[in-house]
Amino acid sequence: MTDDDYIYDEASGEWISAAEASSKANAADSIEVRDAVGNLLADGDQVTLIKDLTVKGAGQTLKRGTLIKSIRLTGDPQEIDCRYDGIKGLVLRAEFVRKR
Repeated sequence: MTDDDYIYDEASGEWISAAEASSKANAADSIEVRDAVGNLLADGDQVTLIKDLTVKGAGQTLKRGTLIKSIRLTGDPQEIDCRYDGIKGLVLRAEFVRKR
């Protein structure tokens, strides 16, 4: 596509240039996930819980200070996917963790 091409943007309901559309797509791919104190999180980081959390469906409470290793970022800027002993598919809110 050249810069003279225009694409219909469904989010805004307007026609935008191809260059502007590609810059919006690149910005959407780079989601920043920040922890409770504002540190930038990335895949594979270790985080510590800053609050006791009751895990629904597991009948278990994760205590403050629990170390969670090897997190994975999701498409949501406020959720991180992680593993913990005995709990499958654990998703934590970024506001309850601190980067270690």
